Amino acid sequence: MNENINEYDGLKLDNQLCFPLYAAARRIVSLYTPYLKELGITYTQYIAFMVLWEKKSISVGELCERLFLDSGTVTPLVKKLEKDGYITRERSKEDERVVIVCLTEKGDKMKEKAKHIPSSVGNCVPLKQEEALQLYTILYQLLGRLEKHE
Repeated sequence: MNENINEYDGLKLDNQLCFPLYAAARRIVSLYTPYLKELGITYTQYIAFMVLWEKKSISVGELCERLFLDSGTVTPLVKKLEKDGYITRERSKEDERVVIVCLTEKGDKMKEKAKHIPSSVGNCVPLKQEEALQLYTILYQLLGRLEKHE
């Protein structure tokens, strides 16, 4: 056994994989803030918009899965987007327990206002394209494995 390792080394911040992930995520999300502030939306609303721009309509449950968020986070977000006129909510005709979120014309127009954000923020992240692709791949592998362990 290595005498330089003690029972408390696991509690050192520098020995945590979760900490640099957390800190990097916070820093990257903060890069979005000035762009999203202009649109009057939060980062969580922005990622919900991205799913809705692609799908146009989706169940709240599917939106939760797609964003890796729980319904306690997504439900207030959906209510706010509905209040602001970006989406509508309706019960599924097949299953009344399922709530379907549909993008409105106003919500669809937000796409035009936001189209510059990915390239603007991408230019702020100091990674080469190959490094960014590697990180993207590793993070989605991690998310997939974490989903299996829940």
